[in-house]
Amino acid sequence: MITAMDVDNPEGDQRWDSRERGETEVQRLDRNWNSLLQELRVVQTGVQLLTGFLLTLPFQQRFDVLSPPMRNLYLATVGCSVGATVLLIAPVGMHRLLFRRHRLQVLVSAAHRCAFAGLALLGMALTGVTVVVFTAVAGRGPGLIAGGCALTLFALFWWLLPLLLRTRGG
Repeated sequence: MITAMDVDNPEGDQRWDSRERGETEVQRLDRNWNSLLQELRVVQTGVQLLTGFLLTLPFQQRFDVLSPPMRNLYLATVGCSVGATVLLIAPVGMHRLLFRRHRLQVLVSAAHRCAFAGLALLGMALTGVTVVVFTAVAGRGPGLIAGGCALTLFALFWWLLPLLLRTRGG
């Protein structure tokens, strides 16, 4: 059974990788880097499309229907989306600057943190765009309900469920 101490114990993970997978430290880092790259490929296109969509909204005729508070939420949403885009693409820039410098452990660790923060900003951006769109189409009440539902879904599936699975044994 995995204990709470094991969950936050990377050395325990490294020992398990070495024992169960027969991996060296470098092989483990290569696998972690490749796994992270695959995850980033999934979200990069989506976050770039979202950011592009958000950047075109002010130039649409119906943008004027947004009240000042909704415009502020829109701007915060754009900020979250741009921040998510930067953070989710940052590992590529880091890799280029650290290429052939034998800094794989630093790269994997920093890219992991960028991906985690980028996903948090992406969840906030998707929540904000849900509120803005639902408010523009159906009104303030439905917009707030839709945003609350979106935030709940992100919190459950992107945060709570993985934390529960992380602490569960076997």
